[in-house]
Parts: sequence; C-alpha cells; structure tokens
Amino acid sequence: MIKKSLAALSAAIFIGTAGWVPAASAAGDPVLDDSIYDTLVDRFFNGSTANDRDVDPADPKAFSGGDFEGLLKKQDYIHSMGFNAVSIGPVFSTDTYDGRRVLDYGTIEDRFGTEEELTGLVGKYHKKDMRLFADFPLGGASANHVWTADHDDWAIDAGDGTVNWDYDNPEVKEALIDAAVSFVKKTGIDGLRLTHFGDADKGFLNDLIKALKSENGDLLVFSDAPSDANFDLIFNEEESSVLRETFSEVDPDSDGLNHTEMTEPPSLLFFDTLEGDRFTAEMVEKRMFPPTRWKIAATALLTLPGVPIMTYGSETAVTGTGQHGNHPNHDFKSDEDLIDHITNVNELRNQSETLRSGKFEMLYNEDGMIVYKRFTDDETWIIALNNTSETQRIDISEEQAGGAGKTLRALFGNDLVRQTENGSYRVVLDRETADMFIVEEDKGLNIPYIIAAILVYTIFLLFIWQVWRKGRQRRTEGSK
Repeated sequence: MIKKSLAALSAAIFIGTAGWVPAASAAGDPVLDDSIYDTLVDRFFNGSTANDRDVDPADPKAFSGGDFEGLLKKQDYIHSMGFNAVSIGPVFSTDTYDGRRVLDYGTIEDRFGTEEELTGLVGKYHKKDMRLFADFPLGGASANHVWTADHDDWAIDAGDGTVNWDYDNPEVKEALIDAAVSFVKKTGIDGLRLTHFGDADKGFLNDLIKALKSENGDLLVFSDAPSDANFDLIFNEEESSVLRETFSEVDPDSDGLNHTEMTEPPSLLFFDTLEGDRFTAEMVEKRMFPPTRWKIAATALLTLPGVPIMTYGSETAVTGTGQHGNHPNHDFKSDEDLIDHITNVNELRNQSETLRSGKFEMLYNEDGMIVYKRFTDDETWIIALNNTSETQRIDISEEQAGGAGKTLRALFGNDLVRQTENGSYRVVLDRETADMFIVEEDKGLNIPYIIAAILVYTIFLLFIWQVWRKGRQRRTEGSK
C-alpha cells in the first residue's frame, strides 16, 4: 500500500512538473488511433443471469454465461487500461460458445442478449469514445444453419458438424454480402473482422469490403488470416512470430525485429489470437516469469508501428493451450503492476500522435537489447527494451536524439539523460525492464521537479516516523 501510494504521488508530481504535452502534429491515419482489446462475449463476464440457458462455467466446451450486459458492466475496466476499441467475437445465433458455428446470420444469440441490447451497447461505448467490433465468420458455420435447409447446393460438408459455403456460387456470395451489410446497418457496429474465409477469392472479399464500406465509410474491416484483399489492416503472421520469439524469454535472437517498418495499410500487431496457445504458455514452458515478460512485450506491442490488439486475460498473464484452454473465463484476478504498466503505455500512446503514426527507426538491436525511435518534426520518443539478463548501457548519438542540447526524460524510471562530453546520450537500463524517453530541449536544472522529489521523500520519511511513533506508543501502553 505504501509503495502504491508513493508511486501514485510521484506520477502526479511528474505530470505537473515535467512539462511534457503531446505535440500538436498533423492528424495521422485514423486507423492507427485504435488500441484493441480482443475478447469473446461468452467468456468475458456474466452481467445478467436472465439469459443463462444451458450454462456450465465448469465445462470448457459449454456456454459460460457471458453477455452484452457483462461487457457493459465491465466497460470501465477495459477503458481504464487505455483501450479505445473492443472486439467481441461472433454474436450470431450459434451452436457453440465461441460463436463460430453460426446458425443464422439474421439473429443474435439469445444467450448473449438481444439485438436491442447490442445496439445499446454500441451506443454506450461511443459515449466513452470507444469503438465496438464483431466477427463475421464466412466459413465453419453449423451444419444446421438456416440456409442449408432451403439451399442444398450452397454448402460444402466439412465432416465435423460444420459446413463451408460454396464461394463459386453467385447466390452464396450475394447472400453473405447482404447478411454482413444488414448486420452493420442494424447494429451500428464500428468494425467487422472477417474470419474463416478459407479459399474465398480476393474478388469476392473485395466486393464484400466495398459493400460494407458503402454502408459505413468509417467501418474498420480486418481479418484473422493473411489476405491480399483490401482490408484496413495487414494480418502478418510472420511479424507475430518474431514478436513471440523475441519476448518470450531473455537474451533472445532479436534480429527479426530489424525488418520492422511502417506498412500501408498498417499492420495488426499481436502476440495472441483467439486460436492456438497463449503467449504466456510459451513463457511458462521456457521457465520465464510471465508478468515481467509481459511488461516488456506490452511496451513493444503498444509502441511499435501498427495497430495493437491484446487478447483478454493477457493483462493478468493468463495461460492456456488448445482452443478451449485459450478461452478461459475471465476471472479478473489482477496483477496490478502489469495492468498499471499497460495502462501507462496505452495512455501515452493515446495522447501522442507520434507514438501512433510517427516515423520509425531502429537505433540498436542486439541479443534482446532493443532501442528504437518514433518521431515527427515536432516530437521524438526513444523506447528502450532491455530483454536481457544483464544491465545494459547504450549510447544514443547526437543525430539519433535529434540534435545537441537535448535531454531524454524517462517516463517510468525517473531518469534524466543529458548529453555527455563526447556528444552522446547514455541510456542505462536494468535487466528485463522497459522504459520510454521523451526528447526535450535541455533547460538546465528543473527546480520544480527537484523540489517535488524532495517533497516525496520528506512525506515518506514523515510517514515512516509516524508509523514508528505509533508502534512505540502501543508497545509502551501494552507494557503497563
């Protein structure tokens, strides 16, 4: 409690005295403004028992009771971590808790809530400047889907109780496009992730995207697999693999990050998806400490070029393998330090256009010690990630820092790096830590900051003295 109170006081003083404000740079790509929290309705939070039908939270294959009401009740939880967009998975009537085995694109799963509740949820998220996305599964539908009864030539049996649609059939394409556009129109949803589209051709996907954009020009349309279609975000599995390999353990081969760059359209950045094994499981397998790993990984996720998407439970370092292990019920058992760190980095990203859409330059990258720059004409950030087992010292050149007479102010470590006699800026970082430095003009000693720092330690000493004095009084009274 003492540590947390002092940290909060120090942070408040820093904001009031450091003088950093986000640069008033030109507006960037609005797609880059999103910081996405990815979840499944059923696995997030049970906000109302009125719609609990065939619910068994103890069965990993059964419905658990999560609903739209739960997403509303936990809106502040997501918002407080700095996420301004939430992806909630498929919401159509379904055979399975994850929503993938769709029964009818025209109806909402009643275990999740009603269409009116979903529309209301979108509106209430908008009031906090948050966007809501949903999945539209283009394949893997239930064999009992309503279309299969009337159109025996539309579906291809997948042999596991599911069907895939015959994309060579013009009627199928038209029906899927109509269903997706109708869903967007009725609900006001802000984004659609097209999933399980298998071998659907690029032309069909582009027709679908075009129709969706005609209904809502601001709609974000992305995917869960690589595609050459005109999606707003690039799904880059290779980049995700590099991120996992780099941050799942200390002292890694981090050369893969040397290929990091701004892309057009932007890349979707992620460590986890709602498929496969959790990133945390990989850390555990390598005998690493997940909260420490996640702090460094989250800093990279939220500051590298692209649009970050974080799977629910990552903020509590949840582990799990396989489809059902990957979808645990969110128990909200918080690791406060990790959540605080995600919140801090996310808030900085939200405040700074530079961190979202500024240029990118790798300054140093060797065996897990990674330093890069995000910059515009008006603002420069240097992000240092010491993903090694030793303290590291890195010299940033005058040119890399943006010129002479600068200071690099750390936002987490309270360090102030000034130019040395040889013209460089030396950054020192403890093992397995990350920090972000805002580059400022060197204005000499920051007297208000020094006074504030003295005040923090004075208050701390007074607090310790009061605790000691009261303890002494209790001991004296107890001996009488």
